Amino acid sequence: MTSRRDSLKALSLVAGLGLVSPGSLLASGNLLKKDKLGIALVGLGYYSKDLLAPALQLTKNCYLAGIVTGTPAKAAEWKAKFNIPEKNIYNYQNFDSIKDNPDIDVIYVVLPPSMHREYVERAAAAKKQVWCEKPMAVTSADCQAMIDACKKHGVSLLIGYRCQHEPNTKAFQEIVKGEKLGKVLSLDCAAGYREGRTDHWKQKKEMGGGVIYDMGVYSIQGARLGANSEPIAVKSAKVWTERPEIYKDGLGEIVEAELEFPGGVTGKIKTSFAENVNFLNIVCEKGTIEMAPFSAYAGNKGKSPLGEINFPFQQPMEQVYQMDDDAQSILSGKPMQVPGEEGLRDIKVVEAILESARTGKRVMV
Repeated sequence: MTSRRDSLKALSLVAGLGLVSPGSLLASGNLLKKDKLGIALVGLGYYSKDLLAPALQLTKNCYLAGIVTGTPAKAAEWKAKFNIPEKNIYNYQNFDSIKDNPDIDVIYVVLPPSMHREYVERAAAAKKQVWCEKPMAVTSADCQAMIDACKKHGVSLLIGYRCQHEPNTKAFQEIVKGEKLGKVLSLDCAAGYREGRTDHWKQKKEMGGGVIYDMGVYSIQGARLGANSEPIAVKSAKVWTERPEIYKDGLGEIVEAELEFPGGVTGKIKTSFAENVNFLNIVCEKGTIEMAPFSAYAGNKGKSPLGEINFPFQQPMEQVYQMDDDAQSILSGKPMQVPGEEGLRDIKVVEAILESARTGKRVMV
């Protein structure tokens, strides 16, 4: 039987390889002794209520242990529905006291983007593992500060990119990475839906609103994963709105851009709050991979000359895959599949797109 001393030696070796710090595994009451992680959701809006909470009833490696909300009525509702102990219910004023609660291992920040940095930094200071919804933050400087805070306090930081955990995305990535259809030549990717809300954070610039941050990161992710490389520049970009009474002060309802990747690979992306659109086409030397939809909550599928890509699952299984994978990474000390650096890469592209649209020039990423 492996002793605790041997386990600690193994952790030190893993840390020496730069995979994860011992502190990130030993925080929150010694995770070595746990087979499941207790998750506290910060922010109980639609995504937490309709997707994350149901998913946490199905996960194997983690469970819903606590909540953070500024609405007493929501606290009462969630307490009754999910049998959450009173001591595991927090508001935004007493949030920092969560550091003393051994039931909470992971803090999942599900707030408007403008609030991500503050609560990620506070979660890290509380020595809790940190998961953060996309988009990671409003600026790349905020993203880097979040990464630095988690490293400083010896905890992990993972970004909620659910698609990277689901089988259809993994299938098209396998084709691209293995060059099974030859090298990638170009890409075309779009993600959007008709947004009916008019007074949500998505329509407020100061809260991180605008389509490029919300749905836009899916298009950027699709292009990056499809190219299996990082864009080096934004060749051109356009930001506009068809409903200026809703998307004010230059806030983008629709964004189009052309990305440049190494080796002359080009990627056209579109994102929209005005229309339902969701596809990724990857043109390779020996044929095209066509994914439609490529980033839905369920029903992702596609085809290529190699055959059909269709691994069906039901909502909210993407969130189950994501949280189980992330929890297992923490428990086992394995490298994080979607660390903070992944979110930072997307926001750097977002910033370059917005600058290119503003100046009309090619912008390096």
